[in-house]
Amino acid sequence: MTNKDDALASPSEEAFALTTSRHFPEWLASVQHSLAFTTYRAGKAFFIGVKPDGKLSVFERSFSRCMGMGVSDDIRSMLISSEYQVHRLDNILPEGARSADGMDATFAPHQSWVTGDLDIHDIGFGRDGKPVFVNTLFNCIATVSDGYSFKPLWKPPFISRYAAEDRCHLNGMALEAGEPRYVTAVSRSDTADGWRDRRADGGVVLDVTSGEVIVGGLSMPHSPRLHAGKLWLLNSGTGEFGFVDRDAGAFIPVAFVPGFARGLAFVAGHAVIGLSLPRENRTFSGLALDAELRKRDTEPRCGLAVINLATGDMTGWVRVEGVVRELYDVAALPGLQCPSAIGFRTNEVKHVLSIDY
Repeated sequence: MTNKDDALASPSEEAFALTTSRHFPEWLASVQHSLAFTTYRAGKAFFIGVKPDGKLSVFERSFSRCMGMGVSDDIRSMLISSEYQVHRLDNILPEGARSADGMDATFAPHQSWVTGDLDIHDIGFGRDGKPVFVNTLFNCIATVSDGYSFKPLWKPPFISRYAAEDRCHLNGMALEAGEPRYVTAVSRSDTADGWRDRRADGGVVLDVTSGEVIVGGLSMPHSPRLHAGKLWLLNSGTGEFGFVDRDAGAFIPVAFVPGFARGLAFVAGHAVIGLSLPRENRTFSGLALDAELRKRDTEPRCGLAVINLATGDMTGWVRVEGVVRELYDVAALPGLQCPSAIGFRTNEVKHVLSIDY
């Protein structure tokens, strides 16, 4: 791995390692994409691309407890939620240009909002260009607001009031033309931390426009995304990736992935899914995913799974091992092959400057 701003592990910790399936770099180069993902416990945002010589490029920067990641339609700006802030990063390189070290994008932080610790999960750019995010602590969709921590935009009908209680564990959001259209929640609980009692089968997908539940009976659903006319999501507690038949009100599995799935992006007829190792606590234990892994005689993994949408086959993968054990979000960066970013832990953020002529 190259271009790191600080060590990923102390001498007493297990070292970081990233490996890929044999043809993953060639595939990434052929579709002219790169990928980004967040790992919140290690506090890192990773950028994976391909160097001009065809070798894999792995670039990382530190953002405390980073989770949600959103990319603008023109791929010039990016949002990253962190422990108590939302950051907007902009690509300071002109289109088609490369930096002195061969990177074709450098995302630099240009604006931040201090929100407090809202446990922000999914995030994206709203129609007005401002961040729109899932405020998991307050069970709502929200945006930034001058002079305040946040401004609520919508809450599920079963949530009786705004309270810092993480009642239903609202976590995922699908945007349509900059407007929140669908969300996922682990349950319909209206009591503090009540979602943990419904992890196995209390998960729902809600239509933001109507407030109606369009699919129920899910297990810890995450990452709803609209793509190619379908609403896709991860049924994380069962290890299933699939789509919603909105007319029938049913979830249709397409593939099983060997890990706790969070983070979903689409690249050239494929889904790229983030995988995490289940934590040894009540939140992740006792789910159908455990039995399915045993049935398939396999161990959970941390990394990325590339799934062919037409066949459900895993055609590529990235394994992340060592100190990084959990991923949250995944973003696709079309047209960029070797991206980088500026972080806050070194002096470069003080010296990398751009001018609006």
